[in-house]
Order: sequence, then structure tokens, then C-alpha cells
Amino acid sequence: MAEITAKLVKDLRDKTGAGMMDCKKALAESGGDMTKAAEWLRQKGIATAEKKAGRTAAEGAIGSYIHTGARVGVLVEVNCETDFVARGELFQELVRNVAMQIAACPSVDYVSTEEIPQEVAEREKAIEMGRDDLAGKKEEMKVKIVEGRIGKRLKELALLEQSYIRDNTITVGEMVKQAAGKTGENIQVRRFSRFTLGEGIDVEKSDFAAEVAAMGKA
Repeated sequence: MAEITAKLVKDLRDKTGAGMMDCKKALAESGGDMTKAAEWLRQKGIATAEKKAGRTAAEGAIGSYIHTGARVGVLVEVNCETDFVARGELFQELVRNVAMQIAACPSVDYVSTEEIPQEVAEREKAIEMGRDDLAGKKEEMKVKIVEGRIGKRLKELALLEQSYIRDNTITVGEMVKQAAGKTGENIQVRRFSRFTLGEGIDVEKSDFAAEVAAMGKA
């Protein structure tokens, strides 16, 4: 297999317009073969999706999903360019799949890593820097280790970075790009809210055994 160099990734990006990470994955999947990698990107709909990413997407739909038992619910807004696509079966299925994904990922709070506030990243960094397993390591080594952990942690918080629950060979972001490639429009997940029954309510817990014992003494 040919070595996947930075230049090879850049050349594929220039040729297809796909993102750097998508190009790197395409080359890995294709054994470093540029032609096969470009075909892989086209099959996934990624190359054409990237070219449309800058276009305004103001139409779309707000979808919902209520999980069995009605204990978890999700609202999500997904945008596209035209009402025609928004009403189509492919787009509506995408919206529902994204909503189901959000319901299945309770640790996800943001659409993408770019949306994560700096203070959140700094808080996570402070937590990692204070871990016992880093004690005694040189400062530059600690920084490298923490950077890797933070990158991984921030991805855990971002919806588009999650493995798609129906096909774990792709991420949610790749699934959205595939839909964009098929519809020929820019598609973006804009925002979402997850509702968990009873979340945030302080419930007074009673010691049932103690109550029964007390009644017996009365």
C-alpha cells in the first residue's frame, strides 16, 4: 500500500473538493490509490457535498423522536436549500435518523466540535492535567498526552463525530454528507434539544424499610 502522505491528501482534496479528513479516510480505504479514492468519495456523496457546503441552507424541517416508553424525546432542526428537497422522503428520513441518533447519545451536547465553547475545552483540559497517571511526567509530554485526550473528549460531545447507530462504519457527519450528495443541496444540522423525563427535578428519596420499621414500633 502506498504511503498516505500529506501531499497525497492535499492532491485528492484539490481534485475532489472533499475535506482533509475525508480524503485521508478515502486514501486509507483505497490503499493509497488516488483514482479509487476519488471514486470512493463520489460513491459516498462526500465530494459533491463539500462543494455545496458554502451555499445558504434556510429551508428544511424540524423533526422529533420520542423513544419507546416516552422517557426521552428529541427535537432537531436540519436545514437544506429548497422546500422541494425538505419535503422529500430522503430528507425526511435523514431528519428522523438524526433525531434517533441524538436520543441514543446522551453525552452529546453540541452539533460539531467547532460549536464547543472555549471554556468547556479549558475545563476539560484542567481535569485531564490533574489526573494521577500524569504525575511525574515531563511538562511537554503531559501537554501532548492531554491534547490527544482533549481532542477525543471534544469529539465525544459533538453529534457529527459520532458513529452512526445504523452503520458504524461512518459518522453522523458522513451520513449527512451522503444525503447532501444525493439531493444535490447543502444540508446542515443546525441545532437540537434532548428532553429526559424528570431531568433536573430533585426527588426526595425515602427509606421505605426504615419507615416500615418505625411503623412497627408505633
